[in-house]
Amino acid sequence: MSRVFAYCRVSTADQTTENQVREIHAAGFNLEPRRVISECVSGSVAANLRAGFAKLRDRLEAGDVLVVTKLDRLGRNAMDVRATVDELARAGVRVHCLALGGADLTSAAGRVTMSVLAAVAEFERDLLLERTAAGIARAKAAGMSLGRPRSLTAKNERLVRERLVEGAPIAAIARELGTSRQTVMRVRARFDGEL
Repeated sequence: MSRVFAYCRVSTADQTTENQVREIHAAGFNLEPRRVISECVSGSVAANLRAGFAKLRDRLEAGDVLVVTKLDRLGRNAMDVRATVDELARAGVRVHCLALGGADLTSAAGRVTMSVLAAVAEFERDLLLERTAAGIARAKAAGMSLGRPRSLTAKNERLVRERLVEGAPIAAIARELGTSRQTVMRVRARFDGEL
């Protein structure tokens, strides 16, 4: 009889994997608490670099079933998810994703589904990049300033330069203007040749 494991992941410490475990139980998977692996780590970290997933991988054997609620629990990068599923399939482990109707991602139909989802994700990412570039170009054409707003006015920047020329300490200048030392150091770096 195959053993069922659940991999539940959240990205921040204020989140919990409790809903993921409930969802897996509700889908009819009989889970023993010792076979539920929960961890708090960003999905941008490759699965094989996560401590909890590495421990899980060491416990899985041929014939076991790994259940996740959504593909993004395995990772945000489609290539990483695909590599993880392929590695598990080679080891004889079936991977079920509830968000895809409980599909076994290691089956022929599951592999096709993964390929289509990866293509759609790549397409969406490319569209997002195009829209972002178009928005930046439009903002520049309209004369908008981009990036982080300056924390000092032009008048205060001149004052920083004057104080630096006088030899005033950076911390004292920052206190005088109610700003951070880093801001004063950025001004110094920008006008270093003039000071």
